[in-house]
Order: sequence, then structure tokens, then C-alpha cells
Amino acid sequence: MKEYREVRNHLLSMLEELDDRLGKITDDVKHADKPLDQDFSEQAVEAENDEVLDALGNSARVEVEKIKQAISRIDSGTYGICLICGETIRNERLAALPYANLCIRCAQRKEGR
Repeated sequence: MKEYREVRNHLLSMLEELDDRLGKITDDVKHADKPLDQDFSEQAVEAENDEVLDALGNSARVEVEKIKQAISRIDSGTYGICLICGETIRNERLAALPYANLCIRCAQRKEGR
């Protein structure tokens, strides 16, 4: 756990940033700052924008879950170990994607490469 203290702190920072972003997205989708426009064409544009915001929010929620799982793996002592083959995940991969749970070989196999 001590060896991953910095990684854990980085993951917690990422989590805070994503939570903040999700809050802003939620407020935007709820139109908390203004009512819906009376013009139908403007409502259509706003609906399209809401769809984009929903997709961004869903993506952020998935990333939040991955980060929480990575923090849990750090806490349990299993961080940096591939979930499929059990081999060590290279530090370069973890530096690029700190919530990676598969080594590059298993990730590529899973993607069908």
C-alpha cells in the first residue's frame, strides 16, 4: 500500500474532479439556471445538447466506478495485478491509466486485437 500512496492520492483527486464535473453536468441537464426556451427549435437544440451531456455524464460515471475499484485494489493489496492472468501490470501502463486492471496483453486480447 505504501508504494501506491501517491497513486491513491492521484486517484482521489481524479475522483473529486469527476464528481465536480458530474455535478455541473447534472445542473446543466436539469436546466437549474434557466427555464426551457419557449421556441420549439431552441428546445430541440437544448434536447440534443442534453443528450450529449447525458453521454458525458455516463462516461464520467463509468470512470468514477473504475477509479473506486482501483482505490479498493490499492487498499486490499491487489493493485497492479492483472485480473485475468495475475501478472504484474507494467508501471508505464499504470502511469498512463492508473485504474487499469488488466495488463496490456490481456487488454488487447479482450478487445480482440
